[in-house]
Amino acid sequence: MISHSLSLTSIDMLSPVLLVVALLTVLTVTMESDHWTADQQEKFCTWQCLKFTLQWPGSFCLGLKNSSQCRIPPNIQTWTIHGLWPSKAHTCCSCWPIFHSDLKELDPELSQLWPSLLKTQSSFLFWKDEWIKHGSCAACVEGMNSPLRYFQICLKLRGRFDIDRALEDAGIKPSCNQSYPYDKVNHALAPVIGDDPDVQIQCINDEKGREVLVQVKIPLSQNLTLGCHQKEDQGAEPEPPQLWHTFPGHPCPQDSTVFYFPINHDHPHQPCD
Repeated sequence: MISHSLSLTSIDMLSPVLLVVALLTVLTVTMESDHWTADQQEKFCTWQCLKFTLQWPGSFCLGLKNSSQCRIPPNIQTWTIHGLWPSKAHTCCSCWPIFHSDLKELDPELSQLWPSLLKTQSSFLFWKDEWIKHGSCAACVEGMNSPLRYFQICLKLRGRFDIDRALEDAGIKPSCNQSYPYDKVNHALAPVIGDDPDVQIQCINDEKGREVLVQVKIPLSQNLTLGCHQKEDQGAEPEPPQLWHTFPGHPCPQDSTVFYFPINHDHPHQPCD
């Protein structure tokens, strides 16, 4: 009994020391992560292009296997951010943690422009997932070499690529009954997102087989200028595939008309039924 008691006492005495060591280790790793080592640069920083991806909440839920998982927060009325993804790079540095406090100053704007649309995932967990999988790779670029800087850049890009305004100005409005020629959608977006062949205007099929606008992928170079040519990384999509039966969509057929469903907060998985 005495020996057991002494053992517990020793552990209790060491615990604060171990805690301090652990905290210092995390701090050191976080600080060192601001500057990639030569080995890390060679392994993870060879990517040249990014895809800035925006999604339309009105049709996002159509691709879910379990439609009951979908939710659209009542304040969401516009296109939202899906992610900023370096090509051919994925989960580059798991040693770089992210905490909600890192994004405190951006929280209101992120909640409006980059919300989670899944009941099973809070918005912060969505952001955390994006940082670990994609932000840690984008951190090779000095302007994105911290969680705060990465998400600040994403918000600036969202303001730069105002798809809502571009479609509205072209007379393309959400509707359950009216569809639009693909050429009209493409022409409306080209002044904003460019006409680079790597731009992807994506659709998803609803239960009636209609082509429904769901997502736009915008190619960017490392300095965030429009246009970049690098073969797509097939593993770069951020969602677990088991969530979807058709998402993240496919290029909208150029010889087809495209529907632009309205956002339905009450029935997000059946916006037009």
